[in-house]
Amino acid sequence: MLSFPQRRVIISADDFGMSEEVNEAIEKSHRDGVLTTASLMVAGPAFEDALKRARRLPNLRLGLHLVVIEGDSVLKDPLITDEKGWFGRDQLKLGVSYFFHLAKKSALKKEIEAQFRAFMKSGLTLDHANAHKHMHLHPTVGKLLIQTGQDYSLKAVRTPMEPASPLGAKLTLGDAALEKWTKILRRQIRRAGMKTNDYCFGLRWSGHMVPEKIHSLLPHLPQGVSEVYFHPATRQNAQMSSLMAGYEQERELETLISPTTRHILESENISSIGWSDL
Repeated sequence: MLSFPQRRVIISADDFGMSEEVNEAIEKSHRDGVLTTASLMVAGPAFEDALKRARRLPNLRLGLHLVVIEGDSVLKDPLITDEKGWFGRDQLKLGVSYFFHLAKKSALKKEIEAQFRAFMKSGLTLDHANAHKHMHLHPTVGKLLIQTGQDYSLKAVRTPMEPASPLGAKLTLGDAALEKWTKILRRQIRRAGMKTNDYCFGLRWSGHMVPEKIHSLLPHLPQGVSEVYFHPATRQNAQMSSLMAGYEQERELETLISPTTRHILESENISSIGWSDL
């Protein structure tokens, strides 16, 4: 029987393909830092640039960052996107329509299939999948992601379950509700024969995964598999400044390339892995 370290961590970045500033930061974080994994937006404005970088980074493990909110679509179906093929930002409105509106649910299914096809067409190996803004916590989106993923040999999906105590935070009613949703998602993932993480860090501190916070978090990672995800960029362009106002993306890059980050992982005997290692 194989014996694994008690604590394993997947260091990942979302939004690969959103912009060249994001892509450059992800490449640098992998080459010079601790980043092992990135999640790709296949309809993102800088998708082709991301592909070029990915092909010269053979050890960077890549998955699908499914976009069904606040981003570009592949099919540009007017039932679920605007005239430019962009998904809206209203999470509640989109969530209701994806659940109750049969025609929109059908359009959503086709879009999810198209995003998986686009990833496979790239020739990259599908390491995992997750959804922008954690929209796979939505029952319709989660079910379709898992079902469609099975057709494309998907083997791992993120469960965005963030415990409060390692962050020095108190458990709230919102945390308790989210934990119930994540348990449902985790059961669905495992029932489909896929792997998932035990814990996920990056929700409370989204956009603020700065060195001082992460250096205090890492020694307190719980036993099991944790994903710690980031949104690094070399700078914010105009769209990012609008959609991600206040995000400290350059400092997140600083965290990923900091020698201290690597030193803490090594000194704490925390093994850095990818989804395919599960």
